[in-house]
Amino acid sequence: MTYQKTYDRASTDPEGFWMEAAGDIDWMVPPTRAFEPNSGVYGRWFEGAVGNTCYNAVDRHVAAGRGDQPAIIYDSPVTDTKRTLTFAELQDEVATLGAVLHDMGVGQGDRVIIYMPMVAEALVAMLACARIGAVHSVVFGGFAAAELATRIDDAGASAVLTASCGVEPGRVINYMSLLSEAIDIADNKIAKCLVLQRDIQPCELTENRDLDWAEEMARARAEGRRADCAEVAATDPAYILYTSGTTGQPKGVVRDTGGHMVALNWSMKNIYGANPGEVFWAASDVGWVVGHSYICYAPLLAGCTTVVFEGKPIGTPDAGTFWRVIAEHDVSVMFTAPTAFRAIRGQDPEGEFVRKYDISCLRALFLAGERSDPTTLEWAEAQLGVPVIDHWWQTETGWAISAIPMGIEPLPVKHGSPGVPMPGYDVQVLDDAGHPVPNGTLGNIVVKLPLPPSCLTTLWNAEERFHSSYLNEFPGYYATSDAGILDEEGYLHIMARTDDIINVAGHRLSTGAMEEVLAGHDAVAECAVVGKADALKGQVPLGFFVLKSGVTQDAEEVAAELVQKVRQDIGAVAAFKLAVAVKRLPKTRSGKVLRATMQKIADDESYKMPAAIDDPAILDEITKVLTDKGLIG
Repeated sequence: MTYQKTYDRASTDPEGFWMEAAGDIDWMVPPTRAFEPNSGVYGRWFEGAVGNTCYNAVDRHVAAGRGDQPAIIYDSPVTDTKRTLTFAELQDEVATLGAVLHDMGVGQGDRVIIYMPMVAEALVAMLACARIGAVHSVVFGGFAAAELATRIDDAGASAVLTASCGVEPGRVINYMSLLSEAIDIADNKIAKCLVLQRDIQPCELTENRDLDWAEEMARARAEGRRADCAEVAATDPAYILYTSGTTGQPKGVVRDTGGHMVALNWSMKNIYGANPGEVFWAASDVGWVVGHSYICYAPLLAGCTTVVFEGKPIGTPDAGTFWRVIAEHDVSVMFTAPTAFRAIRGQDPEGEFVRKYDISCLRALFLAGERSDPTTLEWAEAQLGVPVIDHWWQTETGWAISAIPMGIEPLPVKHGSPGVPMPGYDVQVLDDAGHPVPNGTLGNIVVKLPLPPSCLTTLWNAEERFHSSYLNEFPGYYATSDAGILDEEGYLHIMARTDDIINVAGHRLSTGAMEEVLAGHDAVAECAVVGKADALKGQVPLGFFVLKSGVTQDAEEVAAELVQKVRQDIGAVAAFKLAVAVKRLPKTRSGKVLRATMQKIADDESYKMPAAIDDPAILDEITKVLTDKGLIG
């Protein structure tokens, strides 16, 4: 069936479409209908059905005779460790950990904080919670104590699963000191913590609170105790994932159980073209939504092998580490952030490291997390020789809003576009007054309600905020807070967050379009454009760029060429006159560029240190560059 026929069927017969997809899940009580429009805020999926995510991700593959197939491949260049868990071994691990959680007093519906590095046990922890019907909330490892305390309080967590430390290139992060500080700060006092001791830096355990992971697992095994799969209603929460906003109270996105299983399982074959038994690698972190959906749940639901990678695209040890992992573990489909490829391209612009490895096993590369500039896409295509597909989704949706559905029909890739809307998403573009705009016109990207399965059902303990954040601005629609266009062929183009649309002398301009131009310069490895306050024009664009490794051209000369290039490609209306070379761009640990913080620095305003920032020193570097150039201070 073609993409268009599949999309049309999901639009005209959502009941039949999603009931058919639900048939690929093993239920304890099967659904009798797909959608109940009168439940919840905008309707609920598979109401009345009962199942278990862990059973579908693990046990059913063992029952089907595939227990010897690798389920998890753990590859850690930062600790020089590799480990493989088969589905049978994973079943034993999660059933045993489920029993340990019961010993800790955790029951169905209780919330559990998982504060762990990229180790196989992080997935075991998530699946064990799913097995007993507990609601996990994974907090990105190394988040500051105050951020962790906020999540402990908001979730009302009864236990924490953690590790003694996290390991990054050149540093070891002491998780236990951060956790202890967070528990001191939090109003909700955690009674029990289960701690995975890592050889690289074990920690002291607090008496009467901390339990040793290995000891508790050994005790449960010796006593022959294993947790069964709990009966979980399809509409019960599977997990809470807090958005990593840089200011204010984080928003706890609630994912339901039934819709989550159905949509993620469907996406693996239809969007990614991944088949049972193949190796799927999402190079992200379990602390983010990509890690939830495409490191842990979706690959295992679909019977694929998933890779847990503890490293970085460069520096562990070099710009060839991704290719080494693909070749060594026979990866069929990869998913990562465009930032990773910009970093690799900056270190290895000619692709010399790519040619050191046989990556003929790779069929497709998917990019998401930030807008993929055409230059990076073209470089990746040229180096890898496979389709490189930008696709777009959000923490709130849990899976792709738009993509190229490789398992349905490998449509042509348009550079600069994350593809076409996926089945179940009625994507529209509206002006600020809520009226549809013509194709090709920049506007607010929204999704007509109801949202498809696996999208957020509410915010944890904050339904009013759910309405105000997503539903009130455009009644009848989910507001994505992204701006862009739908072209004549139905392809979506994400130009910027709506906050990043700048108003220059009354003209609404996309910073993303300017970034495309900057990224196209041969000397530029990475770039970002923000709006700087201007007394005359309201705002003017300010471009930051990082030179590629080995570039000898003078930075001021490059800056002048960038100004001219934007004028040629976008026009004088952009008023682009400021381009500044910097050593590095500030990013979160997941690779997102912190444009909002850069804008505050450019406007000489105070800012809150972003919780997930990779290296705070970069903000001081940017402040100094702007000060030296007389742009602030």
